[in-house]
Amino acid sequence: MNYYEVLFTTITTEDYQQDLLINALGDIGFDTFEETDLGFKAYIPETDFNQAQLDEALEPYREMFTFSYEIALIPQKNWNEVWESNFEPIAIGDKVFVRATFHEAHPEFEYEIVIDPKMAFGTGHHQTTAMVLQLMLENDFAGKKVLDMGCGTGILAIMASKLGATDILAIDYDPVCYDSTIENAQLNNIANITAGCGSKEAIPDEQYDIILANINRNILIDQMARYAEVLKPEGEIYFSGFYETPDLEIITDEARKYGLKYITHKKDSDWVAAKFVK
Repeated sequence: MNYYEVLFTTITTEDYQQDLLINALGDIGFDTFEETDLGFKAYIPETDFNQAQLDEALEPYREMFTFSYEIALIPQKNWNEVWESNFEPIAIGDKVFVRATFHEAHPEFEYEIVIDPKMAFGTGHHQTTAMVLQLMLENDFAGKKVLDMGCGTGILAIMASKLGATDILAIDYDPVCYDSTIENAQLNNIANITAGCGSKEAIPDEQYDIILANINRNILIDQMARYAEVLKPEGEIYFSGFYETPDLEIITDEARKYGLKYITHKKDSDWVAAKFVK
């Protein structure tokens, strides 16, 4: 799958102003963002890109502050090369070390996750993924049945397995993510992850102890009813991929409709990962 990269240069007087642009882009299908020295990069699948829709989404902010953008099409081959050249190992506290196949191992960490990044998202570098990993470390996954929605590289599913989960289903709508999850599970010698390709319709009629959903606000709201259907009573769900303001309140209000109670959340640069219980 090819992606469009939209490189934004922003001149703002308040930190939140750039976040307004990112929120607007997320509403029209942009699914990954990367900060730069002068602004940020936004990525969207080629098939989802619509220039008129982009211009319409940005129009309300043109009088609030100054910004410009450049668009480039990134073919899959070049996209893979970009990810691999920029992929640096990261540590989540002193517990988890995430690295690629071409990095040196660090066995001093309790958990080491090996990710071949390809073009799938979810390497742990984005705040949302890192915060979900932190929440996972603070909770009990031993013997649990887990559903990972929007699994990307499969990093959260792999972490769940390493934390003792016994049965894990990882689903993503992107075939590249599906393949990546299978390959990364094998790289980590994990055999209890099943990968699925699709959206909420791909969730089987089974019951799960824990659901991981690191996607974006609009998709979470669209899929939340289905999550609630397959989550066991007292089951836990971890949401991420959205901002504290105004998204957390919106997510919490929507979750309440389906018997999902807010417990706690983590915040990093206004990005949020939150825990709910049914």
